[in-house]
Amino acid sequence: MKLGTKGRYAVMAMVDLAQSGTDKPVSIMDISLRQNISVSYLEQLFGKLRKGSQVKSVRGPGGGYILARSATQIKVLDIILAVDEPIKTTRCKNNFSNGCGIDNTRCLTHDLWSELGNQISYFLSSVSLDDVVNQRLRGLNERSFVISNCSSETAEFSSQSTELRASD
Repeated sequence: MKLGTKGRYAVMAMVDLAQSGTDKPVSIMDISLRQNISVSYLEQLFGKLRKGSQVKSVRGPGGGYILARSATQIKVLDIILAVDEPIKTTRCKNNFSNGCGIDNTRCLTHDLWSELGNQISYFLSSVSLDDVVNQRLRGLNERSFVISNCSSETAEFSSQSTELRASD
């Protein structure tokens, strides 16, 4: 799966903005200093976030940006898509469903990776900015996954074997 810096930085900046509250505009400079993201890069991201109806700009002295809606209504997927960051899990250009092979056929695992992309999108569409701000996702990457092997026995990965963890 590939999620570039545009999507990651946009989410970081939006979390910073949400933590600051929605009543007072926050300057890009302040977000830049707190998140260690260049001002020019944030200006590009916030231009796209504004066009994508995720933030509103406030001009003049004390101006900056505010959330366009409450943090509970803004989903992480909306932020990522607003900055034109696709969630790409296949090697197909533009996620074409007909495949990426030389003869436009799908590779053997195309459906697997395509469905993974759907699940990631579903998950990110269920997580609000408010969930991230209030750390309601803590512990999700510490869950053990249960898998079954060929002999129909179920093995749980724990400290006795390799534990599968979601990576960030």
